[in-house]
Amino acid sequence: MTANEGLWTVRDVSAYLRVPQETLYRWRKVKYGPPAARVGRHLRYEPEAVRAWFREQTAAA
Repeated sequence: MTANEGLWTVRDVSAYLRVPQETLYRWRKVKYGPPAARVGRHLRYEPEAVRAWFREQTAAA
């Protein structure tokens, strides 16, 4: 992650993974999906963590 890349929103991760935003919320409820942190009432994702999670999923397939 570069310093100016910043954190991703649910919308950003949804676009990157090409899944609906609601899917990310559902995954979070069942403790699946890329790790996220709550900032106030918003979820934020570290881009490299999302990419690493995706690589793990594709390696297991």
